[in-house]
Amino acid sequence: MALQGSLLLGLLIILVNFLFSTQFSIAQTPSYSISVPFNRTSFPPNFIFGAASSAYQYEGAAFEDGKGPSIWDVFAHKHPEKILAHSNGDVADDFYHRYKEDVRLMKYEGLNGFRFSISWSRVLPYGKLSKGVNKLGVAFYNNLINELIANGVTPFVTLLHWDPPQALEEYGGFLNINIVDDFRDFADLCFKEFGDRVKYWSTFNEPWSFATGGYDSSTAIGTIAPGRCSAWMNKCAVGDSSTEPYIVAHHIILCHAAVSKLYGEKYKASQKGEVGIVLVTNWMMPYSSSTADAIAAKRGLDFFLGWFLEPLTYGDYPKSMRDAVGNRLPKFTPEQSKFIKGTLDFLGLNYYTANYVVNIPVPNTINISYTTDYRANMPQERNGKFIGAPTGAGILFVYPQGLTELLVYVKENYKSPTIYITENGLAEINIDTVKQGVNDTNRIHFYLGHIKALKAAIDKGVDVKGFFTWTFLDTFEWGSGYGMRFGLNFIDYKNNLKRYPKRSALWLKRFLLK
Repeated sequence: MALQGSLLLGLLIILVNFLFSTQFSIAQTPSYSISVPFNRTSFPPNFIFGAASSAYQYEGAAFEDGKGPSIWDVFAHKHPEKILAHSNGDVADDFYHRYKEDVRLMKYEGLNGFRFSISWSRVLPYGKLSKGVNKLGVAFYNNLINELIANGVTPFVTLLHWDPPQALEEYGGFLNINIVDDFRDFADLCFKEFGDRVKYWSTFNEPWSFATGGYDSSTAIGTIAPGRCSAWMNKCAVGDSSTEPYIVAHHIILCHAAVSKLYGEKYKASQKGEVGIVLVTNWMMPYSSSTADAIAAKRGLDFFLGWFLEPLTYGDYPKSMRDAVGNRLPKFTPEQSKFIKGTLDFLGLNYYTANYVVNIPVPNTINISYTTDYRANMPQERNGKFIGAPTGAGILFVYPQGLTELLVYVKENYKSPTIYITENGLAEINIDTVKQGVNDTNRIHFYLGHIKALKAAIDKGVDVKGFFTWTFLDTFEWGSGYGMRFGLNFIDYKNNLKRYPKRSALWLKRFLLK
């Protein structure tokens, strides 16, 4: 589907001739070219252009080589009805066995960064350091890191991407303050084993998604593990969506700060790395010129982004959250407030789309959840017009300008942190054949628009040092199973998971090699 006029570009045909590994093929990727007003040289020489992934979505080998079950291993098998086609990540992209092939593909496509997460239960099968380390799991990540570096690809490691060990659910997992000590021990192990080569660490990926999707299934993201919510929603056997998302988020913030302090005191001087966190938000725009809608848009940003960034920058939650949630929002002690403040070396931002925001009245005291607390309706259109063109999936909306506006907002409101765009991507659905899948011209326009928006933010003084696509390979997309494709590279699930670079991958390769 065509994008906004500023993104309509003529297509020229060129021939692509390259012979590479027999494990992936460009034979079915159509020739392409696109006129680009700038290229890799428009960015600083040390700027990272990479792709992102996560352990459960990529690795497979879910029950091999001593790995313990994660909450997703259990959830996907216990509640298959909540996942499209009853699919799961048991095999996923089989990255555990094919990582060398995939790293070669990264190098071929010109990427110089790869963001991946470590499966906590692969290295600590029972979640606790005291219960034993899985040496085979540690060896896998050592081998992956070495392979990336040998191919000129910088590893960016996320410690937790929604898949903590199932064993820790015995005490409630992130609902229990004990998680802070166990997460710190897990991070300590990772710093010790991998920190001599890994210089960029993110503690969590999208704590908003984990806290709301896992503990309040009334949110738009839907249900993710562990799949808890209030009984009144008639969806969950256990949970309380009016309190649990806030408790989980509170403990995540304390976990992050504990790990940041640990690294600073024990490893930073020798390893010279950095610790950050990856947050997600849409850009929020008032639906009308009314003061109420303007306040609602700011409140929406507070409930998505400020929920975590405000405490880590200033030591407490946004006032709008305090006003809306009241005593259900946990409080930091003065000591904790000081402990968490200023614990970011960098900020990872995941950006996909934008929303108009309409204020809605204060809800009654019945059936309260996170969703009712932020009291906003988020239509994707105004006056009958979309804010951007729908994607092939019909789910996200394309609004590159929102990335510029978001980055400037963060700079002006949160002490101008160093930022990496850790995810940005476009979904497609109902793609069944290789020929169909590799012909992703929409994704080319999507990335061109967002890279231009990124450059505009840098020109406005925002300190951005990297850009990661979501994602490198088509993969398991949580509740959407394998029915939603975000990858630069097509995975043929009907033919031994063979990899095929899409048009977008070859376009990005050309952009990066100029």
